[in-house]
Amino acid sequence: MAGSRVRGINLPLRRVAKLCAAMLFVLLAHITVVQAFGSPVLNADRRNERPLIARFDHPRGDILTYDGTAIATSRPTGHGPYLYGRLYKSGELYAPITGYVSLHRSTGIEQAQDAVLSGDDTKVKVRSMVREEPVEGADVRLTIRERVQWAAYRSLKETGIPGAAVALDPATGAVLALASYPSYDPNAFTTFDRDRLAATTRRLKQTSSQPLLNRALNRLYPPGSTFKLVTTAAALASGEYTPSALVDAPTRLRLPGTPTYLENAVACGDARPTLTYAFQVSCNTAFANVGLQLGQDLLRDQAEAFGFNAPRLTIPLATTPSRYPPAMDRAQTALAAVGHHDNRATPLMIAMLSAAVANNGVLMRPYLVDEVRLPDGSIINRAGPVPYRTAVSTTLAKVLAAMMTTVTHKGGTGTGAAIPGVEVAAKTAILETVPGMEDYALVTAFAPADTPEVAVGVVLEHPGSRANAVASIARAVIEAALA
Repeated sequence: MAGSRVRGINLPLRRVAKLCAAMLFVLLAHITVVQAFGSPVLNADRRNERPLIARFDHPRGDILTYDGTAIATSRPTGHGPYLYGRLYKSGELYAPITGYVSLHRSTGIEQAQDAVLSGDDTKVKVRSMVREEPVEGADVRLTIRERVQWAAYRSLKETGIPGAAVALDPATGAVLALASYPSYDPNAFTTFDRDRLAATTRRLKQTSSQPLLNRALNRLYPPGSTFKLVTTAAALASGEYTPSALVDAPTRLRLPGTPTYLENAVACGDARPTLTYAFQVSCNTAFANVGLQLGQDLLRDQAEAFGFNAPRLTIPLATTPSRYPPAMDRAQTALAAVGHHDNRATPLMIAMLSAAVANNGVLMRPYLVDEVRLPDGSIINRAGPVPYRTAVSTTLAKVLAAMMTTVTHKGGTGTGAAIPGVEVAAKTAILETVPGMEDYALVTAFAPADTPEVAVGVVLEHPGSRANAVASIARAVIEAALA
C-alpha cells in the first residue's frame, strides 16, 4: 500500500520536474539565440546606452595626413558618461576624407577604419593584452598631402561653384588630395546633445547645396570631352587610326536615324583634320564619326579597361561606380563617343583616366590609407602599390600622352592648365552647348608629361561663364603637388 502511495505522489513530481527541465531548456536556448544572433541588434538599438558609453570611454586613434598632422583626434570631455569626444582640425578642408563619428553614426575614414581607430581590431587588442595596457585605438596615417589638399579645396572654394577635385600619384595610386565643395564642419556632429545633433543633421541634409555629399567619390557626371581620351585610345588600339590619320569633322553631323544634329563648339580645320588636331581642339563631329566607325563594343571594352562599369571600388571609402551604357543604337553610340549620352563618371574616375596614361597604360588601384600605427609607434598595416587594370599598352600610352600635351599648347582647349617650364598633358570638357544637358566643366590632366608625378581630375557644376576656371584649379593642384 505504502509503495503504491509513493508512486502516486512521485508521478506528479516527475511531471513537474520534466516541465521545469523543459522550461529551463527553452530559457537557455532563448538566451543562446539572443547572445549569438540578437546582440548586434540590441547593441545597435539607440535606447541601449552601454555600447555608446563603451565607445567613448577611451581615446580613438588619430587620423593624420601624410605630413604627420593630426586632423582628427580625441579629447577628454571632463564629465561622464561619455569621457572622450572627437576634434577635427580644419574640419571643412578634410571632411570628405575623415567624415565624422557621432553618437549614432560614423562616416568617412572614421567609419571605414573604425576597427583600428576604436581599438576593436584583433591586432590592436592583442598588442594591448600582451603589454597589459588599456586598449587604445591605433593611428591611421593617410596618403593626403596637406599642400595639395589645401590647393584643391581653396581653389574650389574661391570659385564659389560646387565641384570636386582629386589628385593621384600615378605610379602608386596614392590619393594626394580629395576635395569636395561645398563642405561642412564635422565638429558639428561631435556633440553629445541628442536634440542639437538631430537639428544639425536635419539642417545639413536639407541644405540645397548638399554639403554632406562627397562629390569626389559619389556623384556621377557626364564626362563630356574628357571621354574622347577613351575614344582615342580605342581608335589607336584598333589599328584603323594613327595620330596623323585624317578624320571627317563636318560642322554639323546628323545623328543616324534621327533629325538631331551634333555640332562642333569650335572650327575643326578644313573638316578633315588629323586625329591629333581633332583631339587638341576637341572636334565633336570627328569623334562621333570615329565612334560610329569603331562601334559600341570596342568603345565599351576600352571604357571598361579604364575602369568604367567596374564593381564597387573602395579606397577604403566606398566609391560610386562610373558607367558606360549597355546596348545602344548608332545615334547613341555617336553621342557616347564624345561623352554626351549616358556615360557617367566620378571626379575620381576622371583623375584615373590621366593616371593610367601617365603610368604607361597601367592604372594603379587608388588608396587613401598609407599605414596604421599603434600608440607605441609599431606599424601593424602598411599599404603598397597594387595594379588595378591595364588600360592601354605602353606604346599607346606614350602616344596618348603626346596628344594630351597639345591640348595645353597654343590653340588647344586646355591652355589654362599650362604651367611655364612644365609640360602638362590634359583633356578638357565644357558641356554647355548640348541640348537637354546641364552645363559642367571638367578636366583630366597629369604632369610633368615626360616624368609624371601627379594626375588630377576636376569637375565644376553649372559654372556658366566661368567654365574655364576648371583648368585653373587643375593647374593650382598640379603646382602644389610639384612644389
